[in-house]
Amino acid sequence: MQACVIASPREARLQDAPRPEPGPGEVLLRLEGSGVCASSLPLWEGRSWFEYPQAPGAPGHEGWGRVAALGEGVSGLAVGDRVAALSYRAHAEFDLAVADAVVPLPASLDGQAVPGEPLGCTVNIFRRSGIESGQTVAIVGVGFLGALLTQLAVDAGARVIAISRRPFSLDFARRCGAQETVLMDDHYRVIERVKELTAGRWCERVIEATGLEWPLQLASEITAERGRLVIAGYHQDGMRQVNVQLWNWRGIDVINAHERDPRRYVEGIRGAVDLMARGVLDPRPLYTHRLPLDRLGEALELTRTRPDGFMKALVTA
Repeated sequence: MQACVIASPREARLQDAPRPEPGPGEVLLRLEGSGVCASSLPLWEGRSWFEYPQAPGAPGHEGWGRVAALGEGVSGLAVGDRVAALSYRAHAEFDLAVADAVVPLPASLDGQAVPGEPLGCTVNIFRRSGIESGQTVAIVGVGFLGALLTQLAVDAGARVIAISRRPFSLDFARRCGAQETVLMDDHYRVIERVKELTAGRWCERVIEATGLEWPLQLASEITAERGRLVIAGYHQDGMRQVNVQLWNWRGIDVINAHERDPRRYVEGIRGAVDLMARGVLDPRPLYTHRLPLDRLGEALELTRTRPDGFMKALVTA
């Protein structure tokens, strides 16, 4: 098969690799494509704790495609089934997944890209946010995740204030149903604007979806008394300073909405597939860049630099 290999920092190349064979309880996937995740950027940039070259297809974990073969003992799936899966070498033509991490896709999603892992993360974050009808919800950071969370919050009956540093992202937020948008350009101006929009009551739910320190501090400032601050951003670059005095004074609940149990990921993927089939969740407008597998390096650079118009990159096998 053909697989992309990250040979060294900021160097990806397509090469021949042995096609894996499914063992007991495993499924071989013939991949249609995979999403490119921002969590892969430290590996792409060359942090000191990574080793190179990476295994063929790594660190792709957002793949979808069709079942190509079944290992011993696998039931409930058939060769040819179209599926999303949680696997770990999906930047390739084929990858293996354990059967329990494979989610069948309904016919209504035929032809659609379904990068399961980020869609599942969206659903899991939304569930842990506890968003209810009538609440005011601020979403700080409108990339792929923030835009999808906007869709779900609006569907739940919440009033959404979308906050982003990129004007075009605010356009996406409005398309996803956000009732208010605020440009994240000045800390105190944003706070005053949210205060104005909420008549000084702030927001019952605030989701930080950037992974950066300043937006996390900003998110704290606009969370209401007894409100819930949800940390959905992936903070990969070390320590953070937060205003615990403010958290104490307002009695804020702080939720780290990240999961590490693969079963939780798969549960989220199943939920996302159901929401897509029902028309509640629609990621299609957010797939702004589609590239062939041999251009994985370019897709990672787009994810790193986030130029105007960028929301999510997919690579197709």
